[in-house]
Amino acid sequence: MMRLASVALVLGAWEWAGRKPVSPAFPAFSETMAAAWAMLLDGSLPAAVGITLAPLVLGIAISALLGIAAGVAMGLSSKAEWLGVPVFIVLQAAPLAALIPLLVLAYGVGLTSKVMTVCIMAVPVIVLNSFKAIRHTPVSMVEMGRAFLGSRRQLIAKIILPAASPIIFAGLRLGLAAGFIGAVLAELLISPTGIGDLITYNQSIADYPKMFAAIATVILLSVLFIGALDRVEATLFRPEKRGTR
Repeated sequence: MMRLASVALVLGAWEWAGRKPVSPAFPAFSETMAAAWAMLLDGSLPAAVGITLAPLVLGIAISALLGIAAGVAMGLSSKAEWLGVPVFIVLQAAPLAALIPLLVLAYGVGLTSKVMTVCIMAVPVIVLNSFKAIRHTPVSMVEMGRAFLGSRRQLIAKIILPAASPIIFAGLRLGLAAGFIGAVLAELLISPTGIGDLITYNQSIADYPKMFAAIATVILLSVLFIGALDRVEATLFRPEKRGTR
């Protein structure tokens, strides 16, 4: 109920700010929804969403596989931690959007560059959360496994990974959000396709309701994807063991 009230408050403030107006380039919520409906009917919005989701889904899948593997390896090995953690801390803090022109030079303006953009935004977050999840496994649980003469493989498979999984899922949620940012950046900075094309084109012709409709669509997709991942986590783990940001 509180979530619905919060959403209603934000949308009401949006409608008021658009009707006041706070800026000629800021449409009301009702105008934005009318523009979104028009784009749904003419098929431009679904087509753009499909184009945007292709590099996003591929990039997130690659980021999840590589990121979790690297984070777990660094959490289990002090040598891997010594080599990898400083690099990913720098990557997380760096303005990675500045690397996009280099990706264009190396891979062109096609799908590869867009997937790489999603990866460079998502991987550092996933890696560092996975690393912290492994390192914050309760020591008492590991000692109990050793007391029962568990091998290193058994300790990892039956104690460390299950205990770390909720925090790893939290990292996946954050990585997914970063991946959406990377996907939109790729379409704005590499080649105007998908949702990025709708944003830049409608901005250029001053059709601000359609521009905001495209932006709102990206936000809605991000919320839906993160919500779906949250449901998967809630299904797999008890609520009291769910990861927090």
